[in-house]
Amino acid sequence: MMDGPGIIRDETGAQTLLGYVVDISAKDGKGRCVLDVGAQHGNRHGVLHGGIIACLLDNAMGYGAAVHVSEDGSAKFLTVSMNTQFIAPAPGGRVIATGKITGGGRNLMFAEGELHHEDGRLLATATGVYKKVAEGRG
Repeated sequence: MMDGPGIIRDETGAQTLLGYVVDISAKDGKGRCVLDVGAQHGNRHGVLHGGIIACLLDNAMGYGAAVHVSEDGSAKFLTVSMNTQFIAPAPGGRVIATGKITGGGRNLMFAEGELHHEDGRLLATATGVYKKVAEGRG
């Protein structure tokens, strides 16, 4: 799959459980989460579960906030609110969630995210508000 600087694996239990990879290597101010969809990610209709879609978008937007304030992505943010729109099903293959900051200030960031299938189809969009966590706090 993906390796190198800016590729983050198994940073959290959720990331390890779901199997997605965080990519902040592009240096374009965006966070990305990449998932190779397997049967374990499906809902009862046989497509990518909406909760996993929301998780990918949430993390991509959170990393978008992190790289917005620290190039190495070391800044930490908590989700204050998030709204997700499900547009098309993802039956399998690779999906990429991308998050970027659209505004905000010192402590609150406004973000938007998109989830695309590897073939370019838009699957879902999201908006969110993220709060910066003070250094030394988790």
